[in-house]
Amino acid sequence: MRVLVVEDFEPMARAIDTGLRREGMTVDVVHDGSDALSQLALTRYDVVVLDRDLPGVHGDEICRRLAAGRSPSRILMLTAAGSLRERVEGLDLGADDYLAKPFDFAELTARIRALARRSAPAVPPVLEGGGIRLDPGRHVAFRAGRRLDLSPKEFALLECLLAAAGRVVSAEELLDRVWDEAADPFTTTVKTTMRRLRGKLGEPPVIDTVREAGYRIGAASPGRTA
Repeated sequence: MRVLVVEDFEPMARAIDTGLRREGMTVDVVHDGSDALSQLALTRYDVVVLDRDLPGVHGDEICRRLAAGRSPSRILMLTAAGSLRERVEGLDLGADDYLAKPFDFAELTARIRALARRSAPAVPPVLEGGGIRLDPGRHVAFRAGRRLDLSPKEFALLECLLAAAGRVVSAEELLDRVWDEAADPFTTTVKTTMRRLRGKLGEPPVIDTVREAGYRIGAASPGRTA
């Protein structure tokens, strides 16, 4: 899941960034409305966590533009104004959800996950394939009843592959969905993380490498290449 955090109060932006990364999300952060629009023109996000009162371009205007352009990104608007009238105004502008500051981080995370499920084609709440069972909401994964000890990136990589339901996912798509904008597209990041993930999944191998195309989850069987 890829999230854009647009928050001009940098301590709060850092706290949200750190917390969401711990939850296995890929996060980019900007601090004003102009940078947010530039970022949204370049990258598709599942959810935009948008402060309403922003310098540059106001959060209301960003909402209007995303709604007018039929953006697939879901908008969670943050604001210090928590009155019913303010919430209704934010939703009327095109926000999908509204959270008043101060907020509980667990609630923020739950709302982001709920919005992300709405931004993508419908997938089961628990993903399964190749003998693997992954629960994004509880952030746990199992293979053959054995709980997998995965890093956030390994978990996100596995989630992307399972959500694809057998479709081949390119290394470029994985880099875009699992890593942030600082990732170097010419590194072996995806391949290295994939190797570690395969090691933790154990035998028999369950992730196919499709030459010059990418990766997919297949039925567990011997003889798959690394």
